[in-house]
Amino acid sequence: MTRFRTLLYKELLRFWKVSVQTVAAPVLTAVLYLVVFAYALEGRVRVYDSVAYTDFLVPGLVMMSVLQNAFANSSSSLVQSKITGNIVFILLPPISYFEFFAAYVLAAIVRGVVVGAGVLLATVWFVQLDLQAPVWALAFAVLGAGLLGALGLLAGILSEKIDQMAAFQNFVIMPLTFLSGVFYSIHSLPEFWLRLSHANPFFYMIDGFRYGFFGLSDVSPGLSLAIVMASLGAVSCACLILLKSGYKLRH
Repeated sequence: MTRFRTLLYKELLRFWKVSVQTVAAPVLTAVLYLVVFAYALEGRVRVYDSVAYTDFLVPGLVMMSVLQNAFANSSSSLVQSKITGNIVFILLPPISYFEFFAAYVLAAIVRGVVVGAGVLLATVWFVQLDLQAPVWALAFAVLGAGLLGALGLLAGILSEKIDQMAAFQNFVIMPLTFLSGVFYSIHSLPEFWLRLSHANPFFYMIDGFRYGFFGLSDVSPGLSLAIVMASLGAVSCACLILLKSGYKLRH
C-alpha cells in the first residue's frame, strides 16, 4: 500500500507543480471556446427546447476538459518516463502491475476533475446552471476521467516517442471529443452522422454528464453509463495485460 501511495503522490505532484500549464491553461482554453462559440452560434443551433445554447455548451466544455486532461496526464507521464529513462526507478521497486495501473489512472482522474471544476467555476460568470442530477454528473465525470486515464496509459505503453503519443491524441482523442456533441445536439445532424455519433463512446460520456445538469439527454443515461463502464472495463483489461507482460516497459 505504501508503494501505491508513493507512486500516486509522485503523479499528483508531477502535474500540480506545473499547475499553470496543466490546470490554468486548459481552463482558459475552455473559456475562450465558450466566448467564441456562444457568440457565433447562440440562437443559430437547435438544442433542447428549454435550454439556451450557452447553457447547453458549458457542461460539454467541462466534460471535454475532463477527458482531454485525464488522457494527457497518464500518457505524457509514462512516455516522458520512458524517454528520460527514469521509468527504471518505478519498475525496480516491488510494485504490482495493478498498483501501477491504479496510481496512474487515479492521478489522471484527479487532474481531469480538478480541471473540470476549474472550467465550471470560470464559466458560472456567463451562465446559471442548476444540477438536476448531481450524482449522475459526478459518476460520468469520474468514470469518463478513468476511461481516458486508462486510455492514456495504454497510449503511453504503446508509444516510444512523444510524436507517437501526440499522433494518438491528435488523430484519435481530439476527433472523438469534438465529434461527441460538445458543441451541438446530435439530433441536429443528418441521419448518417447521427448514426455515426452513436458509435462514438465519447458521445455517451458527454451526453450522460449533460443529463446531470438539465435532466435531459439524447439517449438514456442508464444506457450511456453502461457503455462507459463497459469501455472502461475493456481498456483497463488491455492495460493490465500489457503491464503484466512488461510490454515496451521491461523489454
